[in-house]
Amino acid sequence: MPTDLPDTALELRSLVTSAGALELSLHEVPVPAPAATEVVVRVEAAPINPSDLGLLIASADMTQATVAGTPERPVVTASLAEGSLGALSARLDKSLPVGNEGAGTVVAAGSSDAAQALLGKTVAIAGGAMYSQYRAVDASACLVLPQGASARDGASSFVNPMTALGMTETMRREGHSGLVHTAAASNLGQMLVKLCQKDGIPLVNIVRKPEQEKLLKSLGAEHVLNSASPSFSADLFEAIKTTSATLAFDATGGGTLASQILNAMEKAANATAAQYSRYGSNVHKQVYIYGALDTSPTVLNRSFGMAWGVGGWLLTPFLQNAGAETFGRLRARVAAELTTTFASSYTREVSLAGMLGADAFNEYVKRATGEKFLVTPHAGP
Repeated sequence: MPTDLPDTALELRSLVTSAGALELSLHEVPVPAPAATEVVVRVEAAPINPSDLGLLIASADMTQATVAGTPERPVVTASLAEGSLGALSARLDKSLPVGNEGAGTVVAAGSSDAAQALLGKTVAIAGGAMYSQYRAVDASACLVLPQGASARDGASSFVNPMTALGMTETMRREGHSGLVHTAAASNLGQMLVKLCQKDGIPLVNIVRKPEQEKLLKSLGAEHVLNSASPSFSADLFEAIKTTSATLAFDATGGGTLASQILNAMEKAANATAAQYSRYGSNVHKQVYIYGALDTSPTVLNRSFGMAWGVGGWLLTPFLQNAGAETFGRLRARVAAELTTTFASSYTREVSLAGMLGADAFNEYVKRATGEKFLVTPHAGP
């Protein structure tokens, strides 16, 4: 292991106590030594994704959180929601590292040829514990970034790009020909717009604000609907009739949006039906809920016949079921289109210590569409 690496480095940890409190803090941990097939990555950029927040803040009320310690070593404490400890029993009193993905430079490598070949390369990894200054991972888990791509370019190369590709892959496997996507102005939504354009997939985008409509249209999106518009139901029907979309991915989860989409799909199917059926159309309509921007119950007003489904969809189970060949094919495409189709943008950069500032966590816990934080672990507070 190179002697110029420090003995210890910082890592962000999340602790849920059996007393019902959340504690976020920075820990001094040993810089890992790589095993034979491993490399050590100097983590230079890691995004804050909605999928990171469950582990990071659990069910804590961050609006009431307090910050103590020093600017270099802040400690955040917050109370957990009443009755939430039961669901968190497996992590009580355990200090856990956080961060699903990131990118950086390989600064040490084990003895295997695969590990040695990565020395000095800029790589992206999705190995967990990425809100750390150094991370040891197996060489096979690294995605070598294209020539000229920075760690910032590759920081978000797994969760959002693979989710977008997973959505279109699911569409093809299940025999659908078009998609509906909600909360569509997010970084993921923007990637999906570009991906569907490139692959010729009809896409209906649902947003909540006029500025989000403008953003997606600037990317060339054809069907962009505002769910707050008085004409939303009519607009949704027309867009689905035009695109023949029968599959939707819903990031909101709660409320009636999934039901509205299914009803519009049923109405579009009946518009071209040759005969009436009291059971509704025989066109299968599917909504997958993959997020929880709205934590209220999912309400279904069933006017969409009997050929329908509502279920959950997550990236990791999809990839496990898809198999190694599909995983490799999708990852290769991400690498090839990293700075085009799968480019990410960030609204703010923070250090590890900066993540624990009230001005930062009060923003990123909102999961606001179109806003994305990038963590730079080696930056000063």
